[in-house]
Amino acid sequence: MSASLLFRPPLALRSWRTYLSKHPYRRHSRTPRHPAVDRGECSLHSSAHIPTHDLSCRATQCAADIATNPALSPASNKTQAPATARRKRVLSGVQPTGTLHLGNYLGAIRNWVNLQELYETYFCVVDLHAITLPHEPKALLEATRQSAATYIACGIDPERANIFVQSHVSAHAELAWLLSCGTPIGWLRKMVQFKEKSQTRGAEEVSTGLLTYPVLMAADILLYQTDVVPVGNDQMQHLELARDIAERMNSKYGGNKWKKLGGRGGRIFKVPDAFIAPVGARVMSLTDGSSKMSKSAELDASRINLLDDRKLIQQKVKRAKTDTLEGLEFGNPHRPEATNLLGIYSLCTGISMDVIAEEVKDMQWGQFKNTLADAVVAHLEPIQQRYHEVIADNTYLDQVMLTASVSHVAPTRTQHLKA
Repeated sequence: MSASLLFRPPLALRSWRTYLSKHPYRRHSRTPRHPAVDRGECSLHSSAHIPTHDLSCRATQCAADIATNPALSPASNKTQAPATARRKRVLSGVQPTGTLHLGNYLGAIRNWVNLQELYETYFCVVDLHAITLPHEPKALLEATRQSAATYIACGIDPERANIFVQSHVSAHAELAWLLSCGTPIGWLRKMVQFKEKSQTRGAEEVSTGLLTYPVLMAADILLYQTDVVPVGNDQMQHLELARDIAERMNSKYGGNKWKKLGGRGGRIFKVPDAFIAPVGARVMSLTDGSSKMSKSAELDASRINLLDDRKLIQQKVKRAKTDTLEGLEFGNPHRPEATNLLGIYSLCTGISMDVIAEEVKDMQWGQFKNTLADAVVAHLEPIQQRYHEVIADNTYLDQVMLTASVSHVAPTRTQHLKA
């Protein structure tokens, strides 16, 4: 199967309005629920607006509960959950811009590997979001393939999770337009990321897509009646917008209004919850411990890319910004670089921060950086090996993507609306 077939948009799907009128969403009140839901720690919010702070706290509590309760472990889930039981649904994705780095992996993708054991998962390469900024089409095409291969290399199993390209399912763009028509522009102008980027680039250099892409993000989430969305703190505002849009659409077009239009009434969209990992949700830059590690940062030395070789990783770690204070410690707000590097070491080795703090308290930076570089290299080597195997097998990668996009994702979207 050729790459050109894989990355060609599928045949147009029937309009979203037709699906909504014929197959309204119904609550799964009789469906077995996750134990955390029954305890009220991971339940869907009501239609009332919930402040971002409260949403973050509940999401963090939910994540901590899953991490500490043995009953929610993958092994326990396999033995307790019936094959026919409906799992809560998770959707997440990363833009195929630049090279995926250690922050993407530790903060997002590695958590997805655990989520695929507990939830019905949809992991998307969000290529439509990537075109809000200037890009080279051929480079974006290749980056899309590389991102999909990286998902698999990091442990996402195509047999248990849906890995697909956003643009292959045209309903993402269709729903985004319908949601845009019902979303006040004032909501979008409040988005912090838009304000920052528009001030940096200037009004004439910022595209309309940069203003409206949070609506496309909302469409990505609401399209699949998503229960839980893994997000970092910097994306919480966008998730809150998706919740507000869902509630607004339910209020304006759901319930009795829907019945009068010939539908069966009820809630149109499920209001999604947030999942924030207890650790690793925000890996910081190697050159500035107060800034998030980013693909868009000008300095490549600010990040460790997942495909960097041993020598390059050692160079980047060696040159990472540190302070002049004696000893190493975690959690000191005046030493963000120390907290970041120790956190990366903990995440790569699996050693708790308490043990690490005792181990490195008398170390000099030079000694610790050698230890950190070795840990990062050892952690990334199997991922890099698997990546090269996947990216070299065009037939396998194409089949994974095509199967998810055509055979599972698009039909499942219809089934979810019928549910």
